[in-house]
Amino acid sequence: MKVVENCIFSKLSATFSPAHLEVLNESFMHAVPAGSETHFKVVMVADAFDGKRQVPRHQAVYACLADELKNGVHALALHIFSPSEWQVSAAVPASPKCLGGSKQDHS
Repeated sequence: MKVVENCIFSKLSATFSPAHLEVLNESFMHAVPAGSETHFKVVMVADAFDGKRQVPRHQAVYACLADELKNGVHALALHIFSPSEWQVSAAVPASPKCLGGSKQDHS
């Protein structure tokens, strides 16, 4: 079941009306239980980001997803583009491998 993933997709769609949106659950790449929805990668292209720097773009997404970030979403990798930026380079970097572990590994 993709409850959190679908919620993130719906909220971002409603708030930004993106031309392109991908919400990828990358929790399986981390030290979390199977089926977790804690680590996400978002690739989004929207007119709302035209002329804005990365920090205000990220702040807008964080505000949109404030409830999810307070309630279980641990990591949110954001790759946010204006339409003109996306036309120039639609390259999104691969996510790095998890270097962490469980809290028990560090005690």
